[in-house]
Amino acid sequence: MPKIQVNDIQMYYEIHGEGTPLVLIEGLGYATWMWYKQIDELAKHFQVIVFDNRGVGETDKPDCEYTIEMFADDLAELLSKLGIEKAHILGVSMGGFIAQEFALKYPHMVDKLILCSTSFGGPNSIPIPMETLQIMLKGGGVYTSLDEIKEAIATALDKDNLNEEVLNKIMEEKMKDPQPKYAYQRQLMAGAGFNAENRVEKIKSETLILAGKGDRVVPPENAVLLKEKIPCSKMIIIEKAGHVFFMEQPEETNKAIIDFLK
Repeated sequence: MPKIQVNDIQMYYEIHGEGTPLVLIEGLGYATWMWYKQIDELAKHFQVIVFDNRGVGETDKPDCEYTIEMFADDLAELLSKLGIEKAHILGVSMGGFIAQEFALKYPHMVDKLILCSTSFGGPNSIPIPMETLQIMLKGGGVYTSLDEIKEAIATALDKDNLNEEVLNKIMEEKMKDPQPKYAYQRQLMAGAGFNAENRVEKIKSETLILAGKGDRVVPPENAVLLKEKIPCSKMIIIEKAGHVFFMEQPEETNKAIIDFLK
């Protein structure tokens, strides 16, 4: 299990394939297993770098305040340690916050940018629906019942086209290695404090914005708002998919990523 000292933590990471570096940044409560439908395909074209954010998976989980800027600094340090000067950056959900912050703070390290299932944060983004938020606030730690974990995870998928295989995969991974409740809350609060509304227009990188039409966590209207603000951007809405559209519709997602980056 490769780990590397990054700022104040030991960070777990993996490298797959070769070519232009492509970094994948996961969202709240998810670890590197999240990319199980992306890595093999993307690694045919790129050097794919995946890692566990602080607070999750195999990476250290200090019990102190986390911020999105801190996550972005962790990524900058990781790439620097790996000798990577510039990479394509893809972030999902909270990982999309990290990707935006990284592109703003370290523009010289970003080639192309892909933002998935995310928003610019703050009061003028379209908020997480209350029903979803109530479920999210209970997240982290060991789930008391299968029904509870199933309800929590199902919100990440398209309700009208529920993909049982993806649902079971996420449940299995989260039950195998539960994220400590305090670490989940630290990540959650970092996301809650993010607001780049007045800064995203400074993003210089060519940007692709992807969203699932049935996203019940970050409403897809946020993709439209991002596209209006980021100068050199285009948007694709993935049908029959929710917040984890890249798992639900992997072929379409992988093709969109490869076409954009190539």
